[in-house]
Amino acid sequence: MKITVRLGDSLWYYSQLFNIPVILIETSNPGINALQIQVGQEIKIPGYLRENYTIEPNDTFWTLAIENNIPLDLIELMNSTIDSSQLQVGQTIYLPRRVTEFVIDDIANYTYERMVTDINKLLSIYPFIMKRSIGSSVMGKDITELQIGAGPTEVHLNGSFHANEWITTPIIMRFINEYALSLTNGLPINDLATLPMYQATLFSAVPMVNPDGVNLVIQGASAAGDYSNSVLAINQQSQDFSGWKANINGVDLNNQFPALWEIEADRKPTIPQPRDFPGTAPLTEPEAIAMANLAEERNFRRMNAFHTQGKVIFWGFEGLEPPESAEIVNEYERVSGYTPIQYVDSYAGYKDWFIQEFRRPGFTVELGEGVNPLPIEQFQEIYEDSLGIMLANLYL
Repeated sequence: MKITVRLGDSLWYYSQLFNIPVILIETSNPGINALQIQVGQEIKIPGYLRENYTIEPNDTFWTLAIENNIPLDLIELMNSTIDSSQLQVGQTIYLPRRVTEFVIDDIANYTYERMVTDINKLLSIYPFIMKRSIGSSVMGKDITELQIGAGPTEVHLNGSFHANEWITTPIIMRFINEYALSLTNGLPINDLATLPMYQATLFSAVPMVNPDGVNLVIQGASAAGDYSNSVLAINQQSQDFSGWKANINGVDLNNQFPALWEIEADRKPTIPQPRDFPGTAPLTEPEAIAMANLAEERNFRRMNAFHTQGKVIFWGFEGLEPPESAEIVNEYERVSGYTPIQYVDSYAGYKDWFIQEFRRPGFTVELGEGVNPLPIEQFQEIYEDSLGIMLANLYL
């Protein structure tokens, strides 16, 4: 929601008027000098929507303030061009509405387009969430990174490396929604205050690494466009893509990283497949390249990749993980009930490469149990299990 600066206003005053932490207002308005806002400037206020109200007989700004339990000056601020002494029945004014409910509530068949719609909703209400494209998929879809936080410690989380593990995307999106709600309403999550986390940490999330593959699993060959014939050939003409993990080229993106890639190449398929084909070389696919570039450009203290299957957390690679990884995974286990596994006979994953390249903690978190794609009925249980991990990623 936007308001227009009046003489004598300040961001601190808006913080008191709207009951929103001033740091959220500051980060919702990058480029504005918080100490020298100018009359006539537009300022974004996070956590609110502007609603139309039609004046009825006997309405005044004062009575509306009392009836809606909001400060009188808040109504005057939102209607600064209206003469409050000359209100007319039928006239339209604006009233603020604090957002207290989830924006992201429909998580079934969570396609790329649905994620984009939800991101736009979040950005309109919570402008302190920053969005940028880190690259494009084979079919040209943006691979989107969302950033939340004002602190120096950068941490990362991603989902949907594997197409039929798309439930990881709405898990991440719901958390971003709950985090923003908590910040703007002053409510804890799992008894934890979130504003200190926001002030200490910059949270990076790529909710959907493999958008082409996700749409293929959910919508079928029609979602592949010009690639429909090739994906059908790879899938042996079956219209059932529920077992598809790869990107639209039939390359398994989590086997694409130069961390003992040769071992995977020697024992995995040598041509495009619905799963497990590591490509003809490391980092041939644009989605994998984008994720590698992201880590190289930034200073992530730790990285978390959400997958599905097993309720386990893989956290080591060839003894290159730092000692703090054990402490972190023990906390992850405590808050989720998931089982830590240090080493496994699997290589060339994003977590493996991150640990190898940066010698920092990296984790592959396998959410839920069953047959992929996991049924959406498991969403709430999976979310509750993983919520503690996502919060721990912010406070550790």
